[in-house]
Amino acid sequence: MVEIEIDGKKVEVPPGSMVMDAANKLGTYIPHFCYHKKLSIAANCRMCLVEVEKAPKPLPACATPVSAGMVVRSHSDKAVQAQKSVMEFLLINHPLDCPICDQGGECQLQDLAVGYGKNNSRYEEEKRVVVPKEAGPLISMKEMSRCIHCTRCVRFGQEVAGVMELGMLGRGEHSEITTFVGEAVSSEISGNMIDLCPVGALTSKPFRYSARTWELSRRKSVSPHDGLGTNLIVQVKQGKVKRVLPLENEAINECWISDKDRFSYEALDSQERLTQPMLKQGGEWKQVDWQTALEYVAHGLKNIRHEHGADAIAAYATGHSTLEELALLKKLASGIGFENVDFRLRQTDFALDGQVTPWLGMPIADVSSLQRAFVIGSFLRKDHPLLAARLRAAVKGGAQLSILHGTADENLIKVANNIVIAPSDWVAALNNIVLAVAQAKGEAAPAGFEGDVTDAAKAVAASLLSGEQKAVFLGNAAVHHPQASAIHAAAQWIANATGAKLGYLTEAANTVGGYIAGAVSSKPAFAEPKKAYVLLNAEPELDAANPQQAVAALKGAEMVVVMSAFQHGLDYADVLLPIAPFAETSGTFVNCEGRAQSFNGTVKPLGEARPAWKVLRVLGNILGVPGFDYETSEAIRDEVLGAANPANPADVSAKLSNVANVALKPASFGAGDKLERIADVPIYFADALARRSPPLQATVDAQAPKAVISAQLAEQLGVKSGDMVQVQQGTGAAILEARVDAGLPAHVVRVSAAHPSTATLGDMFGSISVAKAGEGK
Repeated sequence: MVEIEIDGKKVEVPPGSMVMDAANKLGTYIPHFCYHKKLSIAANCRMCLVEVEKAPKPLPACATPVSAGMVVRSHSDKAVQAQKSVMEFLLINHPLDCPICDQGGECQLQDLAVGYGKNNSRYEEEKRVVVPKEAGPLISMKEMSRCIHCTRCVRFGQEVAGVMELGMLGRGEHSEITTFVGEAVSSEISGNMIDLCPVGALTSKPFRYSARTWELSRRKSVSPHDGLGTNLIVQVKQGKVKRVLPLENEAINECWISDKDRFSYEALDSQERLTQPMLKQGGEWKQVDWQTALEYVAHGLKNIRHEHGADAIAAYATGHSTLEELALLKKLASGIGFENVDFRLRQTDFALDGQVTPWLGMPIADVSSLQRAFVIGSFLRKDHPLLAARLRAAVKGGAQLSILHGTADENLIKVANNIVIAPSDWVAALNNIVLAVAQAKGEAAPAGFEGDVTDAAKAVAASLLSGEQKAVFLGNAAVHHPQASAIHAAAQWIANATGAKLGYLTEAANTVGGYIAGAVSSKPAFAEPKKAYVLLNAEPELDAANPQQAVAALKGAEMVVVMSAFQHGLDYADVLLPIAPFAETSGTFVNCEGRAQSFNGTVKPLGEARPAWKVLRVLGNILGVPGFDYETSEAIRDEVLGAANPANPADVSAKLSNVANVALKPASFGAGDKLERIADVPIYFADALARRSPPLQATVDAQAPKAVISAQLAEQLGVKSGDMVQVQQGTGAAILEARVDAGLPAHVVRVSAAHPSTATLGDMFGSISVAKAGEGK
């Protein structure tokens, strides 16, 4: 450690630290703009100039390494005069538009100008003007004259997001931050640049001119989207959510949030919001009161149980429902007498049920310090934006990342080994790696495993057998795969043999919580048609593994109850019950590391919408199910989590396990003679809120899905990118634009799920046919 003195106080910091680091450790504030603890040092704003004893001139605290015995003065006359001089330069060209600037009230330049700025300017020439830029639907670059060239946005793109979407052109007074060749900013975590901008140059386009920072009340919340459990600050004005910002939590999301977390709140006031209970009578929808709607539901469920037995009823939710909602749904089902309750609508292989309660297998923060990682079946960047950012940081620190997947997606991470192979061959490819690991360790291979080992398998094995901190991760596509249990078995063997941890990159905000709540059955959803369905936050035509099968089952049912914040399913539902989305209800999400995080509603429910746990509680009371006397959501949470870890109820990792007693299954590579589908879930169609957020739906990632085909198939069909093709699965077909991807396996067709244009198709994996539009069957 190196000891230095700052403003008379001594502090010890590691060698190589900067003066700014030492000041932060002491709690001494040194004014700055370009410095940020998560970004590299730029030292281009010069606002952090300090006096260093024996140095002839002031030095930048952010870029001056500490040395033993160094004496620093951050508030001496010499330092303050230097800082004031820098401020004068910064204000020379800065426009005097604070009254109309969206950053007003939370602007670093505004704050520091009070302490270090002069009352008047000596500069009488015209201020420079920078032409406004267009950066897409999320970030406004209309006032780039305010930019002070701190380059935080540029460095964030390069270092955290992994893509340089903004850069600096010109020199001196002609310098300006701009997008490249007029391209929109389209990174899935681009909104963090708004937070990083210390002035009002980059602002939130949806929030722009809608409120002042001092008018907003701030409430803590938790992201309802991916499995990370990102901590949020929800800002509210006059009962409306106006903005969502990150709440810093180093253990989970650091100081970042994804664009889905940031902008999905725009769906809360969607025209599609369901605000009144509705019944279908005589083929027409009519608004009714809550008592009428719930009594209708209770009467219908009783009748179906009486006429067809309790097993004729099923209740399906999604992993975006809270722990309390899923627990009450399960309890209600058990009280009525049926067990068909599940939130895993995209899963088709249930062989691991009762053995595996999947989780990340480690604390989230440990992902950043991994030295070796092997990711199986994941659309990494789009499924898990902030986990991808941690893996990117790990790779920049020297880690090796290996991937096995069905597409060659650009994850903006340096990949050491990338195996791109058809989904039907994933088990065979993993078995090949099992064989490679056994050979590399000089051990006997598992029984039935023999044959040649590919170079790619050897490379993955060699990578995993080196290094210290290691992990094997199973992504969403691996979980959705029809051979998920065989994939798990191989991954578990590889992890054990190489000393790596096995983890799941869980799909939704409360996937882990769904297992804790026991909202799981042992059969694929909609595989066996039922007489009655209760749907909680679920849109089966978009959320199910096989939309064809799901919609057919729903249309054939005698009663379908839809509990949702939005109007949907009008063609198959009989009852619509308006429930409150995450911002309007209290509840708990259990994230991928097994951390239970509770939150309160930030605004009142819209119209007659009610928290789903209250709706289920009242329904339980009407049906006469015992134990439905909860007064608060916390009472439900404590009942579910109380026994998990009495010392720390928020940590449920003791109840989670990725270890299964499942045998390895020998598998061989297919002939590749049949076309097969691989389906991703587009980032802004993964849940109900994102699907209805106008700014997110205006992004590049929300464009209508294309049929992505290999170069070989394109040549065979006589198709080029931009042509229309007909894809068919089972009884359904869709006309989609084709895109040729040279990195796709020859007999694989990528067609996204969870989108209205592909909701007529079948399984997310499985056989598919493609023909040039007009030449199909």
